[in-house]
Amino acid sequence: MAAQDHASASSRTQFRDIVAERKEALGLGYQRLAARCVDPESGEQVVKSSWLHRVVTGEPVEPPSYEMLRGMEAGLGVGIGVLQDAASAQFFGAERVFSESADAQAFLEDADRLTAQQREAIRALMRSLGEGQ
Repeated sequence: MAAQDHASASSRTQFRDIVAERKEALGLGYQRLAARCVDPESGEQVVKSSWLHRVVTGEPVEPPSYEMLRGMEAGLGVGIGVLQDAASAQFFGAERVFSESADAQAFLEDADRLTAQQREAIRALMRSLGEGQ
């Protein structure tokens, strides 16, 4: 059973997909992207370009540490919660309770920064858009 769980987890690509998509969107090579991944607490570059390359190409890598995720948040411009969820899913086979979509998780994190009145306006807009389908 454990071998089957490991095989299932190794076929997941949530984290890899985020890194690849952001690398492409930013138009950066691995070295320049790695240079942007600076942990705001320590001020140090926390990932190497070779590690990023292995992540994107699907080669075996060690899961990222929390410090690496903090640096990647800065370097990729993706919230740390989204990165944590994706890394948990890909490297540890964790199942998301809410959604497999990184977009949905990012939306929820953005919603936390809105006022109650703004959140209600967004919910009303979403309901009206859903009714049109």
